[in-house]
Amino acid sequence: MAERRVDYDEHGVRYSQGRRADPRIEASIHAALGDAETVVNVGAGTGSYEPRDRWVLAVEPSATMRAQRPPSAALAIDARAESLPLDDDSVDAAMACVTIHHWQPRDAGLAEMRRVARGPVVVFTFDLDQLPPWQLDYLRVGVEIERPRFGSIDEVAAALGGRTRIETIPTPADCRDGFFEAFWNRPEALLDPGVRASQSLWELLDDGVEEEIVDRLARDLESGLWDERYGHLREMESFEGSLRLVVSTPD
Repeated sequence: MAERRVDYDEHGVRYSQGRRADPRIEASIHAALGDAETVVNVGAGTGSYEPRDRWVLAVEPSATMRAQRPPSAALAIDARAESLPLDDDSVDAAMACVTIHHWQPRDAGLAEMRRVARGPVVVFTFDLDQLPPWQLDYLRVGVEIERPRFGSIDEVAAALGGRTRIETIPTPADCRDGFFEAFWNRPEALLDPGVRASQSLWELLDDGVEEEIVDRLARDLESGLWDERYGHLREMESFEGSLRLVVSTPD
């Protein structure tokens, strides 16, 4: 069976509305870049999490996504992670934020990041096995499709090479970004088609599966079953779940 893909020229029309940088996550990403003055942002999308105080080159193959970048964003070029049009060791650092699951093959893009960066490579990704329990339940079909696309954290680290460290980033209760774990204590958000429109997981499901998931969640919220099982999450200020930074520095 061919691997499923998301067409961002079609699917990404509203991404800038739902996927905005959360300042607390952003601070962790920028700290991991260290003192790098030149950065390539691979799979850059609409520009979330790009530093504004350094020289940045954005790499984004989707014209729809590039068109949503604000005027103040870095220059974006039409290229793919798997074949970066940059010389070896040509930038101080490379970054990629919630994008490696769209690369084919993923490991080729990770190796390219390591090739072009003299210093740190910073990958913001998810350890899907650590999602909130209710999302592992309700979104199980989608998570099973996404798991091999993301790869394990160990697989990502091995593909980057060098010296690697893994950082866990807490997801704030009021997270501004729109990936699905952002709503770990606000499940009602996933009933909103506008919220789901900026989450690629839904595009990978067979016909009718999204409606089944949403209908089940709506029923369980209305009946109180969700709150009976998971309502304690609403009282928490943050959740240490799936968010990971994989940071590689050269040997």
